[in-house]
Amino acid sequence: MRSVCKPPFDNLQFSDPSSVIRSSTLTRDRGGEVRKMTCRTWLIIASMALATPGCEPGAPAAAPRQETPKTDRAGASPTRENDAQAESVEFERRTEMIERQIKSRGIDDERVLRAIANVPRHEFVPAGYRDEAYADGPLPIGHGQTISQPYIVALMTQSVRLEPTDKVLDIGTGSGYQAAVLAEIVDHVYSIEIVEPLGKAAETRLRRLGYDNVSVRVGDGFQGWPDEAPFDVIVLAAAPEEIPPPLIEQLAPGGRLILPVGERNDQHLMLIEKDDKGAVTRKDIGAVRFVPMTGEAEKDLSGETGEKRDR
Repeated sequence: MRSVCKPPFDNLQFSDPSSVIRSSTLTRDRGGEVRKMTCRTWLIIASMALATPGCEPGAPAAAPRQETPKTDRAGASPTRENDAQAESVEFERRTEMIERQIKSRGIDDERVLRAIANVPRHEFVPAGYRDEAYADGPLPIGHGQTISQPYIVALMTQSVRLEPTDKVLDIGTGSGYQAAVLAEIVDHVYSIEIVEPLGKAAETRLRRLGYDNVSVRVGDGFQGWPDEAPFDVIVLAAAPEEIPPPLIEQLAPGGRLILPVGERNDQHLMLIEKDDKGAVTRKDIGAVRFVPMTGEAEKDLSGETGEKRDR
């Protein structure tokens, strides 16, 4: 979980999104927490914030300053009220996504639902795709990579049965969305991205959004992260043709690994579990389609480096 100062919010329940929209305006605070406020309350808070800059309890109000209002590129003067309304709209979109795409398909872990409600998915997609951020499908993020379908992120997260103290390895950082969802639930996430521009951008984005409990490294996830192993949970968001042996080795006793496995047109989501004695079991969750895993995963099965396979 993110180590930020925030009030407890453990009773979020999702029901008919229309009733949520009718009754209140909802938004996220800077720590990522969801707050419910009426539109009237928002207007009062916005007015107070604009009239009283800097308000520590017991401190005198700062003297008003004469400033030229900042304008956006279109020449408009943005206000806190407009920002709050925009965040409210995005949260309503997330609420609808959760009801229609995720809960309706059997995802019922409240921690997972709350995490997805807290993460602003629109911040993790390119600007040209923001209107589609909460659509029921993957979206391109550049460099031949994608941000996974919201339901698949929820399914993978629920399948590994996270506990707050779990040490988690996320392979295939991409835009950082899956890492952010995991970081809402556990104390710390280690995330690896093989495409350097994506990894650097994701690290910057996660820091900006307050996810200080995610460590991002650029590298080949096939070998895992030996210096930080073992891991209680490993989540891999690209498809190797075979399960990378180092990842099973880096699972702690009782650990869970979830990943897509197979060729481009024949992939299955697999849950790998290691018991306390080191025995490994596999469960096929269902057919999926991910981008292929690159790097060492592209080597021939003989272990010798070959050309990239065209499928």
